[in-house]
Amino acid sequence: MRAELPEDQRSRGGLLMRARLFTWLNVARDEAVRAGRPAPATVAAFWPMADEPDLRPLLQQWVDGGVAVALPVVRERNAPLAFLPWTPDAALRAGPYGIQEPVHGPELLPDVVLVPTLGYTEQGDRLGYGGGYYDRSLAALRDRGHPFIAIGIAWSCGELDAGYEPAAHDFRLDAVLTQDGWVPQAPLEQGGPSGTSLHSYRMN
Repeated sequence: MRAELPEDQRSRGGLLMRARLFTWLNVARDEAVRAGRPAPATVAAFWPMADEPDLRPLLQQWVDGGVAVALPVVRERNAPLAFLPWTPDAALRAGPYGIQEPVHGPELLPDVVLVPTLGYTEQGDRLGYGGGYYDRSLAALRDRGHPFIAIGIAWSCGELDAGYEPAAHDFRLDAVLTQDGWVPQAPLEQGGPSGTSLHSYRMN
């Protein structure tokens, strides 16, 4: 279904998602400063595969605005991802799955993780591509006590049937962003301490 999205809808949808993310991160950072907490400083994004929403213009905006951007790197199969810094002039190479990855840089701990999402539920359950890399990576961040917010990035056609049952190892996201808006709502409104990751408080 997402492969059949017309190019004009794909382009407009990507623009809407980038705008909402840009606004959301600004609000999250301002809220943290007002509350006397560290503002989210590092965002783990992703290099898009075919048919995925393209966030790359936003990544450059963030870097220009002083936000650290990281991209995932597959260092070994069936293990958590590493997140290495990205800038517009960073050297990239194709990883094991043909996705562009940074070549150099220290491993970063992201405060916000943007997760490529094939299917999703209204509760933030995610259907990925079957490799389990993001489930392992998000669980590893949680287990080391690092606060973060996990946001799925999906086309709205990926909404799953109400009866979908996630697997025991599936890591629930704080929210999903589609071209039609936030599901169920932006993370700052989810009832935990505003601007603080729910993964600081709950076990998935």
